[in-house]
Amino acid sequence: MKITLLNLIVCTQFVLGTITLNAQTIENKNVLKTKIDSYLNASVANGFSGAVLVSIKGELILSKGYGWADRKNKIPNTSSTVFNIGSVSKQFTASAILKLVEQGKIKTSDKISLFYNQAPIDKKDITIHQLLTHTSGISPRTGGFRYDEADKEQFINDFFESELQSKPGTKHQYANANYIILTAILEFVSKQSYASFLNENLFAPSNMEYTGYKSITFSTEKLAHGYYYNIGDEQWLDWGTTQEHLPYTNKHWYSIGKGDIHSSIEDLYLWHLSLKNNKALKAESKEIQETPHVAENENMTSYYGYGWAISKSDRNTKIVTHNGSNGIFFADFIRFIDDDVVIIYLSNAFLGNDSEDVAWEISKMVFNSNYDATPLSVNIYEFIHGFMKINNPKDATKLPAFVKKQLGLDFNDPAILNRIGYKKMEKEKEAGWALELFKLNVRLFPENGNLWDSLGEAYLKYGQNDQAIKSYTKAVNMGSEGSVKILNKLLKEK
Repeated sequence: MKITLLNLIVCTQFVLGTITLNAQTIENKNVLKTKIDSYLNASVANGFSGAVLVSIKGELILSKGYGWADRKNKIPNTSSTVFNIGSVSKQFTASAILKLVEQGKIKTSDKISLFYNQAPIDKKDITIHQLLTHTSGISPRTGGFRYDEADKEQFINDFFESELQSKPGTKHQYANANYIILTAILEFVSKQSYASFLNENLFAPSNMEYTGYKSITFSTEKLAHGYYYNIGDEQWLDWGTTQEHLPYTNKHWYSIGKGDIHSSIEDLYLWHLSLKNNKALKAESKEIQETPHVAENENMTSYYGYGWAISKSDRNTKIVTHNGSNGIFFADFIRFIDDDVVIIYLSNAFLGNDSEDVAWEISKMVFNSNYDATPLSVNIYEFIHGFMKINNPKDATKLPAFVKKQLGLDFNDPAILNRIGYKKMEKEKEAGWALELFKLNVRLFPENGNLWDSLGEAYLKYGQNDQAIKSYTKAVNMGSEGSVKILNKLLKEK
């Protein structure tokens, strides 16, 4: 081909344009990375601890740990630190069920009576599909506390003896018991344990070396300790690792299948790639799993698939996501399918409600270059205790303005001061603070009968019966039935 001057000019302009475009793209990604990193580092100053991964179109923008995995031994969180991922575990249980479907061993239309002939009449026609989509009608209260001991037989009895909240297939009601019974079916059909089936069919094929249920084959230093702020002790306490709380035996059937799988942000990203490349599941299985089967709310803004929640962004692009928590750890796994953006967030220290929004705040920065996220606030109980240490009880009325000025927050949760007040009532030397906090709470929420009942209880404890009568009277007038008996007793004694 003959190269003319015109060809050369056009070619040069194209090359220079491409270089400029790539340079701008790199610069934008670096700016985004710095912005996200700054947001998380600023949050660390207020107690944030966890790990975050952000990927855009297959390129890792950020994969980093923040804060401590183990405060006592000064082990920092890293991108390979292993956390409890809570109900993010459900997608793995659902994927395992779909793997059995691929193997021709079950169908999602199969009824529970096919596996358990003892299923009572109200539950015998519940299908695997209904269990996967939380439309079985089972109550969220079915089963016990996740770390209490219970064998498989005990849980199955719990499931069959419980009262249904709705007719199967008619209503979505999120209930962990659905995924625990799915796990029992999985073990019954596969003749394998839950842990071994997942490892063999999902984790190993996806090269996930730090993901599993209960057992670990790596250094325990990789496990993040969970931390929580204890209101009574007024300090952060080490909850330990999940493995320390799960029953050592196989009596873990209030936990299994619905939560408590451990993983890292790196492994969860490998899982995303495995799904994207149809490695762990066939394309048709993934499509079924990510189908919006049932509405999660009346506004129909979010739907439940199989172990995933499905919604639309404000750009009308598909979002497939799930979060999870055991009350100590928090996890969020968001996949913007059409945008090819993945955000994975794992945390081992819960600061407050805004701790649940980290991944979504990062998504706003990803899709809006002008958006700046506000760093996470210090734990509100820790903050209030700090205020109390440098002020007198009579200064309690200054607290709302102080919180607003320092944290930019309004008091909108009446339970906060109530909890602290009751803890202070347990300590004789803190009587002044207990009473003043209850008084402040009824000023902030004057129409809350429960708070007037609490104030009445405090007045009564400190021998101020006339004030107690007034408080209990207000509580009764606001419909607090529990206050009636106490008020009548006080009036008779007067």
